[in-house]
Amino acid sequence: MYSHKKPFPCKFFTLLTLLCGLAVVCFAQHARADDYFNPALLDIDNPQQSKTDLSLYDKGPGQAPGKYQVAIYIDNNKIDTREVTFKLQQDKQGSSSLQPCFSLEDLKSLGIKTKKYPALMAKGECADLRAIPSASASFHVRNQQLMLSIPQTALGQVPRGYIDPKEFDEGITAGLLNYSANASQSHSRIQGEQDNSNQYINLRPGFNIGAWRIRNYSTWNRSTTGHEEQQKFSSVYTYAQRDIVSMKSDLTVGQSSSPADVFDSVPYTGVQINSDSDMLPDSEKGYAPIIRGTAHSNALVMVRQNGYVIYQNTVAPGAFEINDLYPTGSSGDLQVTVKETDGSESHFVVPYASVPVLQREKNLRYSVTAGRYRSYDDNVEKTPFAQGSAIYGLPYGFTAYGGVQQSSHYQSQAVGIGKNMGDLGAFSLDVTRAKALLKKQQSSKGRSLRVRYSKDFAGSGTNFSVAGYRYNSKGFYTLEDTMESYTHADDWSAPQQRRDREEATIDQTLPDGWGSMTLSLVKETYWSQSQDMTSMSVSYNNSWHGMSYSLSYSMNKNTNDSDENGESVTNDNQFALSVSVPLDHWMHNTWATYNLNNSKDGTTHNIGLNGTALAEDNLNWNIQEGLSDTGSGSATSMNADYKGTYGELSGGVSQDKYQQTVNIGVQGGVIAHANGITLSQPLGETIALVKAPGTHGTHIANQTGVETDFRGYTAVPFVTAYRHNTIALDTETFPDDADVTHAAQVVTPTRGAVVRASFNTRVGNRVLMLLTQNGKPLPFGATVTTQDKDSEFIVGSGGQTYLSGMPQRGTLSVSWGESASEHCVAEYALTDEKDKNSIINAAAQCH
Repeated sequence: MYSHKKPFPCKFFTLLTLLCGLAVVCFAQHARADDYFNPALLDIDNPQQSKTDLSLYDKGPGQAPGKYQVAIYIDNNKIDTREVTFKLQQDKQGSSSLQPCFSLEDLKSLGIKTKKYPALMAKGECADLRAIPSASASFHVRNQQLMLSIPQTALGQVPRGYIDPKEFDEGITAGLLNYSANASQSHSRIQGEQDNSNQYINLRPGFNIGAWRIRNYSTWNRSTTGHEEQQKFSSVYTYAQRDIVSMKSDLTVGQSSSPADVFDSVPYTGVQINSDSDMLPDSEKGYAPIIRGTAHSNALVMVRQNGYVIYQNTVAPGAFEINDLYPTGSSGDLQVTVKETDGSESHFVVPYASVPVLQREKNLRYSVTAGRYRSYDDNVEKTPFAQGSAIYGLPYGFTAYGGVQQSSHYQSQAVGIGKNMGDLGAFSLDVTRAKALLKKQQSSKGRSLRVRYSKDFAGSGTNFSVAGYRYNSKGFYTLEDTMESYTHADDWSAPQQRRDREEATIDQTLPDGWGSMTLSLVKETYWSQSQDMTSMSVSYNNSWHGMSYSLSYSMNKNTNDSDENGESVTNDNQFALSVSVPLDHWMHNTWATYNLNNSKDGTTHNIGLNGTALAEDNLNWNIQEGLSDTGSGSATSMNADYKGTYGELSGGVSQDKYQQTVNIGVQGGVIAHANGITLSQPLGETIALVKAPGTHGTHIANQTGVETDFRGYTAVPFVTAYRHNTIALDTETFPDDADVTHAAQVVTPTRGAVVRASFNTRVGNRVLMLLTQNGKPLPFGATVTTQDKDSEFIVGSGGQTYLSGMPQRGTLSVSWGESASEHCVAEYALTDEKDKNSIINAAAQCH
């Protein structure tokens, strides 16, 4: 009996306990759905160690207060990315969260109507968003996103992309030099023919002080054939420029060119003030054409604009593309000469496309220029002139514009209207009436009608499309025509009277699988001669199973550059085929190529290999073998280009029936600043100077070949003016003894500025340190602060802490709570013994 009845109460008690436990678990899960970490688990290995206050990570936001680079969203729309200070704040329920510490100016820059809510700053230096009804801020730690919920009534009409002018950085005082030099030496292989050589130097020095930008553009070229030598030095322009942010304008003093929106661009020496649309949110950027052509051999390519040689270099056989032209003026067609190794030349024209004249409603764009006419020909009289133009945005998508030009020899007035037609594109129409007094002629009157059309076919993949037509009456001359007529030469002749001009530039992406097409067209006819000028090129590009190919055709008629000895060139039609096949299965980043070129002189075939090499694909190389029925026979060429920290170097050798040629080129930039001299790749208009001492060889993210020099400096050569630019260090390329508190900086430069991107680097040892107190490890999660208070670290399991950038000797402050007994200071001294990962193992007592 006894043995039969005794187990019953035990089973009942066990069942009751289990049911109670399940009930507690179910209730706990219902009442508390968040994650929970039991701090007692940290005591398993060290039961006697002190306890750390982990509430910040347990019940709090999961991240310590401080400054963080975050993306700011207002009502789920991304507004900005900037550094924000966060402070710990408790709500009425006692829950802690990180809240942004914004000033009134910060809130204004985000488009919040601060004057409507005077209680925002009632509680100190940080604005209290609770003063705005229904407003809230939530910091998403994992994604580093600050989500602001602001009622629409509290938001002003701030355009998307607006940046407060107070954020604009004028940059540092610095001297600048952009340089480009190339040379070629050819040895004739035909008896009786002479050797020849070419040298070209392009210099763009400058100086920045405050808001002023002083710039010069100079070129020098020299050609030698036998004992005959020709050389010329040209100063394309010299000017001083600064922005006037309050007027959203630029002031230019010196040599430059007037805008080309209402009148044709005119080179001048004088003063100009004009609107700068880049200061406006979402404004259109400037346009620079891309030059595409085809060479039969290692050819010399020369580009002229407004009479100046602005580019010269040697290209390999086959199709070439020049997309890094430095703009020299607002307009002026590019005259391109391709000189082959056999001495033959081809010429074509690339239009400087002119887009329709449009402005947003109530926006005013203006320009006022006064000075003397400037010409590359020193024999031209430098006559004073003045010019003014204005463009204003009207309702319903209309734009009205007009202007006047005035000099002792020329007067003109222009008026026009533009219209944004939505899906149908945009167009503008204007009429110019002019009265010109040319040298040795009676005054002449005429009119010019100009129509321009543009459409960004985003849905159909058209990246850029411009079409223009201009008709001039017989008595119409431009200001440039008139000024150029006043030469001091006795053999003066009247300029050609342009009758009409058509131009088009189209870059069209076709539906999937069909590739893309490009078109460029310039055609002019004249009143004074029957011959017209036509330069047209069309190309088709596509790929198939990794293989890319292109077809192109160009027709050039009377396009000879008149500055090239004044000799005429017969018309030429060219056809080219190019095929590229990747060889990744056998050679990494390598392609096999085939090029066919057909022109009036015959047909040339080229086969070759090209590719990239080195860690960041800094080196581009190609080898080609060619066969031609033009009389040059077979030809071989090898070319390479290396883009490094201190500049860019290119070189090549070639040989055919006519000559053996060696060419070499170098280009780069130099910045002289308060901390020394920094060499770089070729510099753009606006530059960021990286300062990160002790980080020799550290790469800059998304910048090929750009890395810090031996002093920790480098230049990011192209940044966007009046916009936020993020400059980031590639932390994986840091030296073993270097670290940084923030690996990214945001700069907002003005036009032409050299802005600093300074990084707070820590140079020193990497240490795995055991921290103890009274022989016991310091608690997990304790905060370790360095002596300079620049960095904080977290104590790990067993009192071990990873530290970086540490000097040989120093002190560390440790805290794991609020009371005085939960703070201590440790002094340490490091040895030189490191493990295979260059980490020093050390220990220190905390007192």
